[in-house]
Amino acid sequence: MKLKRFLICNIIGVVLLATSAFVQLNSSNNKFRLKFPYKKMGLTEKQAAAHLLNRFSFGAKPGEVDAVVNMGIEKWFQQQLDMNLPDDEVKKRLTGYDALDMSNETAVNTFLNQGQILKLLRESGKNIADSNFNKAEYKEVIKDFMQKNNLKLPQEYQRQLINQKIIRAAYSNNQLEEVMTDFWFNHFNVSLTKSQCAPYIISYERDAIRPNVVGRFENLLLATAQHPAMLEYLDNSSSVSDDNELSRKQQNNALAKNVQKKADDMMNDSKANQLVKQFLQARKTQGLNENYAREIMELHTLGVDGGYTQKDVTEVARALTGWSIVPLMKDSPARKTFDAGKIQNMEKQGFVVDGDFLFRANKHDESPKTILGNNFSGNGGYREGLEVINLLSKHPSTARFICKKLAARFVCDTPSTTLINEMAEVFLKSKGNIKQVLIAMVNNKAFWSADALREKIKSPFELAISSIRATNADVQQPFQIFNWCTRMGQKVYYYQAPTGFPDRASYWINTGSLLNRMNFGLAFATQKIPGVLVNLPALNNNHEPESAEAALNIYSNILLPERNNEENNKRLMNLMADANVEQKIVSAAGKSAPITDSGDMAANYNARQEQKIEKAALSRKNRPFDVMYAQGNNNAVSQVVGIIIGSPEFQRK
Repeated sequence: MKLKRFLICNIIGVVLLATSAFVQLNSSNNKFRLKFPYKKMGLTEKQAAAHLLNRFSFGAKPGEVDAVVNMGIEKWFQQQLDMNLPDDEVKKRLTGYDALDMSNETAVNTFLNQGQILKLLRESGKNIADSNFNKAEYKEVIKDFMQKNNLKLPQEYQRQLINQKIIRAAYSNNQLEEVMTDFWFNHFNVSLTKSQCAPYIISYERDAIRPNVVGRFENLLLATAQHPAMLEYLDNSSSVSDDNELSRKQQNNALAKNVQKKADDMMNDSKANQLVKQFLQARKTQGLNENYAREIMELHTLGVDGGYTQKDVTEVARALTGWSIVPLMKDSPARKTFDAGKIQNMEKQGFVVDGDFLFRANKHDESPKTILGNNFSGNGGYREGLEVINLLSKHPSTARFICKKLAARFVCDTPSTTLINEMAEVFLKSKGNIKQVLIAMVNNKAFWSADALREKIKSPFELAISSIRATNADVQQPFQIFNWCTRMGQKVYYYQAPTGFPDRASYWINTGSLLNRMNFGLAFATQKIPGVLVNLPALNNNHEPESAEAALNIYSNILLPERNNEENNKRLMNLMADANVEQKIVSAAGKSAPITDSGDMAANYNARQEQKIEKAALSRKNRPFDVMYAQGNNNAVSQVVGIIIGSPEFQRK
């Protein structure tokens, strides 16, 4: 009887535990279910869809708001989080972009500067510097050598890098993936301005950033820390220490031997002991570079107010000594030395090779360290750096810093402390799961508040891409869009500082930038940008608006869906009433010679045609815009659309 009662009690206990676990699991899942409170914040489903598209895509395409509503906005967002929609249009447009799939080793041995090419020429037995070639023959010899050896200039690599970003942003179905890739690249910024880092940027974005944009933050942090682009950009590849057993065994430093001999002979001699201490201290700091250690704490994880000290920076730098790159340049002395070392023998000595990442055990600081109050024995080798990455990735200051940056990007420039804390709590509980943090943010009322709607200002890149998407433009020369982004103040992939481009309205908006944005809108819509085709009548089912005012109303509703455009249209009508507006349009859109897809001046740029356009504009100098429209100016709709794109309202997202 007692046995029976015992068994019954145990069964009940197991059932209760299982029920409790199920409830907890269900509760946990509910916490990360998509349930948007937009109705409580006074938004219609269409307004909510437009808001989502503004923040998690590079702009709504015509009819996309209705498509998202028909699908269900939560379902659309989940689909975007999954990031696996087919992207046939992107694949088609990227055909022939061979650099995008290259390994780092192939890239650094394919895209060579002129000095490297001349060096290879000399090594092949052709010293053209001593020849009597004229300029044309000189160029032909180099061209022939490059073709035979499949060599290209770095400008071609940069062109493919830039073009692919524009193509993906404009045409990808996985818009959240593109937006998050842009966000994290800016957070972990590297720059084409540093030549040592430049050949690795395609694979940096492809292999370190893109696969981890909604994964665990620790994985993203580690992938960027070990990538050659970051290792070169912030100099950690050259941060070394000889304070380790392997290095001491390999050293043949006469000074070290003499100092040690004095120490052995004069153990009680304080001067000799002091010499030993000075030598060991010098060996600890020799070759130490703190650039990456400082930025991983200040910019990548804890934030400038994250509670670390200068001593922590130095200690992190010491923990990451020896984190370097496999020599990738063929036939270089470093590559020959590396190959001669035989990976198997190196691994036995504590070296680690993982893809292009190389941990140099003989250049790692093995003395004890204390980082953020945590002690490291110093004998962990490669694992010590991994432990530091783990420590920084899960720190509460990191949670707050990362969540504040996410909220500033997707909610408003100055997100509330309450929102940041709630997101940070999810960050810590989910071990840095970025997808769950995004869900928590979008489930929060703050995301849908009136203060957040259209509060963010588009960067020049976002403005250009949203214009392409809003008009279904066909971009055949993406580099032209890059040139305009540069003119508007954002030279993508070229931001020199590790901070990345600032994400706040005050950085982007000033008198000069507003003028450049209006100029872009006019150039874009009037098809003054070579290789960018826009079919504006198709957006209105090929119907011709009856007047300038009608055109303004129709195309405002197409380009600015689910907004109250009445006030904006009144301001734009006043602008169009300016008698000199067309002259200003021509001046804005047609003055500067365009730049070709390869970055050179366009050979076929027709200056005489530009003069004809300007002459025609001057002949209509004193005719109001609506009069020109009524008299059949076939470019009037384009000019209306250009003014809408350049307007302050289109700058908002």
